[in-house]
Amino acid sequence: MNSTSVDYQDYPRQPNRKLTHIPGDSGLPLFGQTFSFLKNYKALTEMRYRKYGKISRGNTLFQHSLTLLGPEANELVLKNSDGQFSSMLAWNPLLDRLFPNGLMLKDAEAHRYDRKILQGAFKKASIEGYLHTMSPHLERGLEEWPKGKEFHFQHAVKQLLLEVAAEVFLGVEMGEEASGVNTAFVDTMLASMAVLKLPIPGTLWHRGLTGRKHLEDFVMAHIDDKRKHEGRDIFSQICHATDEDGNYFSDEAVRDHIIFLLFAAHDTTTSTLCSIVYALAKNPEWQQRLREEYAAIGKDQLDYDDLNKLDDSKLVFKEALRMYPPVPAIPRRTLKDMDIFGYHVPKNTAVAISPLLTHYMEEYWSNPNDFDPERFSKERAEDKKHFFQWVPFGGGAHKCLGLNFAEVQTKLFLFHMLRRYNIKVKDGYEMPRSWVPLIFPADGLPVSFEPI
Repeated sequence: MNSTSVDYQDYPRQPNRKLTHIPGDSGLPLFGQTFSFLKNYKALTEMRYRKYGKISRGNTLFQHSLTLLGPEANELVLKNSDGQFSSMLAWNPLLDRLFPNGLMLKDAEAHRYDRKILQGAFKKASIEGYLHTMSPHLERGLEEWPKGKEFHFQHAVKQLLLEVAAEVFLGVEMGEEASGVNTAFVDTMLASMAVLKLPIPGTLWHRGLTGRKHLEDFVMAHIDDKRKHEGRDIFSQICHATDEDGNYFSDEAVRDHIIFLLFAAHDTTTSTLCSIVYALAKNPEWQQRLREEYAAIGKDQLDYDDLNKLDDSKLVFKEALRMYPPVPAIPRRTLKDMDIFGYHVPKNTAVAISPLLTHYMEEYWSNPNDFDPERFSKERAEDKKHFFQWVPFGGGAHKCLGLNFAEVQTKLFLFHMLRRYNIKVKDGYEMPRSWVPLIFPADGLPVSFEPI
C-alpha cells in the first residue's frame, strides 16, 4: 500500500534562524535554553509569556524556534487552514529514527490516506469490543496491586496498561516479554529528548535505538500470523485494512503504525492516570463523589452505553488533562512566509504551541492552579470561551485519533479502582514532575491503596 507523500526536499533539515526581529533571546551559547526546557518546561514557557507575550524566539535542543502562545495561536497552527504548517518537518528531527512513519510524521495527502484507514480501529463498534477485553484485565490487575502499603503508582499502572494494550492492540499475551517491551518503550520515548544523538553505547540515544529495534522485532514476529487469521484486535485490523483499490499496508508500514499507536495510547494514558490519581488523592471528596456515581449505575461491569452516564468522571478526566496535558508542547514548521501576531515569520521556521501554558491562562480559567472539575460543567463551561483553549488532544487534521479510546479506558480504570480502594498520599506530599517529552511524576508517584 503506497500513500502519497509531500516533497520537502527543498527544506533543509535545520529550520530558518533569521528570527532576530522577533522578541526573545537565544540563551546560552550553543545550548540556548535547552537545560531550562528539560528541567522545567512549564516555568520556562511562563517566563517567556510574561516577558515577551504571545510570540517569542528561543533556542532549545540546538534549534532556533518560535513559541506561539494562547488559543489564537493554537487555532492558527492546529487548524492549518492554508496548509502553511508541517507536522512532519517538525517531528522528524525528534522522532524519525524512533517512531518513523507515525501519523504525526506525515502531512497532507499522505496523512489523510493513512489516517482514513487507521480510524476504523477507533470507531464506536471497535471500541465497544475493546471494552470487554479491557475491563476484566484491568479488574484482575488492580486486585494484584499492593494493599495498605505504599507503592509507585506510575510503574504499576504503566505495566498494567502495557499488558492491556498487548491484548487490545496486538491480540497477544505479553507474558515474560512484557518487561523487555516496557523497557524498550521507555528508552525509545526518552531518546526523543537526547541532546547528543550519537549511537555510543550507554548514551540515551543508543538506548533509544536499541529499544526501537526490540519493538520492531517483537511486532514483526507476529505479522505473518495476523495476516493469516483476522481478529478483533487493532493489529489484526491494520494487517487486513485496504484502500479503495484493495491494497494492503506493507509489513513495514503495519509495524511502524502499530509501534506508534502503542506508544501514543500506552504512555499518554499512563500520564493521564498518574495526574488523575494524584488529584484524587489530594482531593478525596472527589473520590467519594465518583463512587456515588458508580453506585447509581448499579452494576459490577460497565457496558459501553453506561460510560456516557459518568458525567462526574468526565469532569475529572477533563480537568486532569487541563492541568497536565500529556503532550505539553506541539511543534510545527512553516511551509511559507507568513505574518503571525504582527511579525513576519519566514518559510521553514520551527514553531511550537503550548497546550500546557494555554490551560493556565487566567483570561480563560478561574484560579487555574486549583483542581476544580466543575469548571467543565454545563453551568460554568469555562472551556467554551474559545474553541482552542482546551487542547490536550491537539486539533485539526492531526487531532489525536484515540481520544475516545483514552476516555473509555480511563473511565473503566477509575470505575474498578475507586469501587475497591481509597487512594492516599502522605500528608504534605506534592508530586514533582518531569515535563518533557511527556508529563510524568518525577518520583514514580508513591501512593497507598486502602481497601474499602
